[in-house]
Amino acid sequence: MIVDSLKNAWKVADLRRKIGFTLLMFLIFRIGAHIPIPFVNHESLKQIMGSGGILDFFDTFSGGSFKRLAVFALSITPYITASIILQLLTIVIPSLERLAKEGEYGRKKITQITRYGTVILGFVQGFGLSFGLRGALDIPAGVSPWWIYLLTGLVLTAGCTFLMWLGEAITEKGIGNGISLIIFAGIVSRVPDALKYLWGLLKVNEISLLTVFGLAVIVILVIAGVVYVQEGQRRIQVQYAKRVVGRRVYGGQSSHIPLKVNMAGVIPVIFAVSLLAFPQSIATWMPDSSFAHFINQWFSMNGTIKSLPYLLIYTVLIIFFTYFYTAVTFNPVDVAENLKKYGGFIPGLRPGRPTADYISKVLGRITLAGGLFLALIAVLPSLVIGLTGLKNIYVGGTSLLIVVSVALETMKQLESHLMQRHYKGFMR
Repeated sequence: MIVDSLKNAWKVADLRRKIGFTLLMFLIFRIGAHIPIPFVNHESLKQIMGSGGILDFFDTFSGGSFKRLAVFALSITPYITASIILQLLTIVIPSLERLAKEGEYGRKKITQITRYGTVILGFVQGFGLSFGLRGALDIPAGVSPWWIYLLTGLVLTAGCTFLMWLGEAITEKGIGNGISLIIFAGIVSRVPDALKYLWGLLKVNEISLLTVFGLAVIVILVIAGVVYVQEGQRRIQVQYAKRVVGRRVYGGQSSHIPLKVNMAGVIPVIFAVSLLAFPQSIATWMPDSSFAHFINQWFSMNGTIKSLPYLLIYTVLIIFFTYFYTAVTFNPVDVAENLKKYGGFIPGLRPGRPTADYISKVLGRITLAGGLFLALIAVLPSLVIGLTGLKNIYVGGTSLLIVVSVALETMKQLESHLMQRHYKGFMR
């Protein structure tokens, strides 16, 4: 039972410290999500922000900080965007590519560059957001509004930078990937508000019990689908040749290469959302312009036919980043060379290039299936909104995907710790 496994984890002093540290960081994150920025008129802010569409999605990611314009309003988005840009530059700039292959030293240098990029992007987005929401700022008499925009941008940048540090601290001293867990905590914190909103609609007969039941069924199906795809593998059989070293015989065993259907995890969705945030951010800088009108009408998730351009671009980006991130993290040529080095081969294929080509072919097929699944889950909210008419609540297929994926990865880390200490784990 999961309860027994959690009890076993709590008995281990090291795990208890890690879990306690992670929960403490969650508490700090939630406190920061309610610290308001100075000079904000929240009534005006509520009118400007409105409800529904992609802004609700960003608000969900930030744990409610975005629409409150709290110090953590930018969430961890600038860090993710900086990571995307740096990974793309690693492919086209040889010096960065060499740096990425230099082991621990290269990893630290790339992390440092990513941090600098996060601060720069955080300030650009923070200053732009403060300028775009200038109608919600109470500017004192005699003070230049540009000083207020600058101050707001600096506060938002500081909040984003602190969240970046928080995520890295969780990764180092806690359980799981810190950045993913911060997003996880933000999404989970919105669940009580969503349930409260549904209950309010149900009491005034705005929705029926059948609609609520349908939503519950969709949630269960999405969770089951995410678990099935995340754990799905395509196993390529590998045979090792026998080798005689002295008087001993090595090899001769058969094994397999496990290729996950969704090797990229939830990263493609996060990358796609981060890139699609730019047009919406720019639109807030000029709310009365034709560009802002176009973005709000044709580039948002509103449950109508006008959502199609946004959903198509969203789908393409998710599939692209699924292939991109899989190619970054898994190299078939390296795998084929390692097999050849240790006397392994795929039955019916010659070692070396033919093996690499076969692995690439199989990987391409299952990556397409994984990318299409991620895209389907991501566009599901618009379909639900269109069918149910619930425009004021974000029914997040993407949110469920992130929550379930992060929960699975965190459970696997706890599993490995427990197995090392001869306890039974979660996954049986």
